[in-house]
Amino acid sequence: MNNSKKPVTRFAPSPTGYMHVGGARTALYAWAFARKQGGTFILRIEDTDKEREVPGSIEHIIESLRWLGLEWDEGVNIGGPHAPYKQSERLESYKKYAQMLHDAGLAYADPYTAEELESFRKKAEEEKRPFLYRDHRPENPPVWDGTKPLRLKITDITSYGWNDLIRGDLKAGPEALDDFILLKSDGYPTYNFAHIIDDLEMGVTHIFRADEFISSTPKFLALYDALKKVTEIERPLFATLPPIMGPDGKKKLGKRDGAKDLLDYQKDGILPEAMMNFLAFIGWNPGTEQEIFTPKELVDAFDISGIQKAGGALNEEKLLWVNKEHLKRLTDAEFLEKALSFIPSHISTLDTFKERISKVVPVLRERISVFKEITEMTEQGDLEIFFKDPTYSKDLLLCPEKQRKGIEVSSSTLIEYLNELKSILDTKASDISKEEAKELVWPYADSKGRAIVLWLLRTALSGRERSPDPFTLIEILGHAEAVQRLTKAIEKLHENA
Repeated sequence: MNNSKKPVTRFAPSPTGYMHVGGARTALYAWAFARKQGGTFILRIEDTDKEREVPGSIEHIIESLRWLGLEWDEGVNIGGPHAPYKQSERLESYKKYAQMLHDAGLAYADPYTAEELESFRKKAEEEKRPFLYRDHRPENPPVWDGTKPLRLKITDITSYGWNDLIRGDLKAGPEALDDFILLKSDGYPTYNFAHIIDDLEMGVTHIFRADEFISSTPKFLALYDALKKVTEIERPLFATLPPIMGPDGKKKLGKRDGAKDLLDYQKDGILPEAMMNFLAFIGWNPGTEQEIFTPKELVDAFDISGIQKAGGALNEEKLLWVNKEHLKRLTDAEFLEKALSFIPSHISTLDTFKERISKVVPVLRERISVFKEITEMTEQGDLEIFFKDPTYSKDLLLCPEKQRKGIEVSSSTLIEYLNELKSILDTKASDISKEEAKELVWPYADSKGRAIVLWLLRTALSGRERSPDPFTLIEILGHAEAVQRLTKAIEKLHENA
C-alpha cells in the first residue's frame, strides 16, 4: 500500500440490534486513527441479511455514535462521493464485479441443490475429513443467469501469509481455502464479497476489525488476488483488535455477562467523553501515566502501536472512576445542566428548587460518580431534604447510644440544646456560609458534647439518619429555613415529653 496516502477507515455495522461496546470501540479506533492522520472516516451499513435486520437499528447506530462524539466524513445519513452507503442499495456494484470475475473464469454458478450439498457434507463427516466445496467443483458449470449462487473459483490452493498491524505476521494453510459464495440466488451478496467490493470502491486503506475475522482472512486474500486479475485493487491493511472480555477477564463479553447497549450508558448518565476515554483504554495504552483524556487529547495520543494483542476486561468500576474524573472538569453550571434531567419533577417543581439547587451542586459533585445516582438519591429520600420540610421521628432526634457514648440526655435537655442553637444562628440573621456556621456552632458543641449536639443539629435540619454535615445544610437551606426546621424539631420533642 502507498503509505503516503491519507488513510481512509470505515465502521460498517449490521443493523441487527443494539450497539455493543465492542462495536463502539472498533468505531472509536478507526475514527481516532483517521482523525490523527488527517484522513477520512466512513459510516457504512451492511444490511444484506434482511432476515436478521431489526427495524430502527440504523437510526440507533447513528444516535449511538453521535452520542459518543464520533462524526463521519461520509456515510449513510450524510452522503458523500461514494454513495450509497447501504449495501442493499449497492447491488448493481456487486453484480458488476461478480460478472467480471465470472467472465474471466474466476467464478462459476453453483449447480447443486441444498440436499446435494448436505449429502456431500455427511459423506465427508463419515469419512472423518473436512468438507470442502472445491472437492465437488463442477467440471462444466451451468450458465450463470442470476438464479443460482455464484462461487469464487480458487485457482491457487496455497498457504497464505499476511501482516496484521497489531498481531504481526499471520499465516494459514491451504485447508482454509474453499470456493465460497459471492452472490446468493436472490441477488444479494455475501459479507465475504460485499465488504471487499465496498472497501475497493470507497478507497479504504485500513480495516479495524474484531478478531473473529482472522479465520476468514485467507478467503479475503484469495478474493483480492482474483480481483487483481480483472481490476485495479490495492489490498488494505488489517488491524485486528483484542477482544473485550467479561469482568472476570476469562471470556469474551456477552449479554449474559452484563453487556449493555451503548445508549444504556447514556441513560445511566455517563458522560460521552468519559465513555470514549474508557473504551479507548480497553486494549490500548498511550505509553504514559496519563489516564484521563479529552477527545482531542485522545486523538493526538492515539497510535496503533499502543493497541495490545491480549483482550481487556470491561471493568465498570473503572468506568465510574473515569466518569467521576470527567465530572470534576465540568463547571457547576455545566454539571447542573446535565444533572437536571435526572431530577424527578416532584422535586424540580417544588417552590424552593430554583432557589437552592445551585447550592446543592457541590453536594451532588461529592456524592455521585454517575448522574443516575441522583435518581437513586431521590428514591432514598436523600435529595428532597434540601427542598422539602422533613418528617421527624422523635426516636431519631433522641441521640442514639453510639453517639451519646454513655451520656444520658432527656428530651428537655435536647430542647434546651436546640433553643440555644437557634439563638446562636440568630446572631447572624442573614444567610450563613458553612464555614461561618461551623465557627458559630463549634464552641457550643464542644462545651455540651460534640457528638450529641452535632447529631441533634443535623437530624433536626434533615430529618434523616444519614445526610450531609449540619454546616453544609445550614448554608443550603439559608438562615430562615434552618431556624424554622429547628423550631419544628423542638415541637416534635415537646410531644409526650
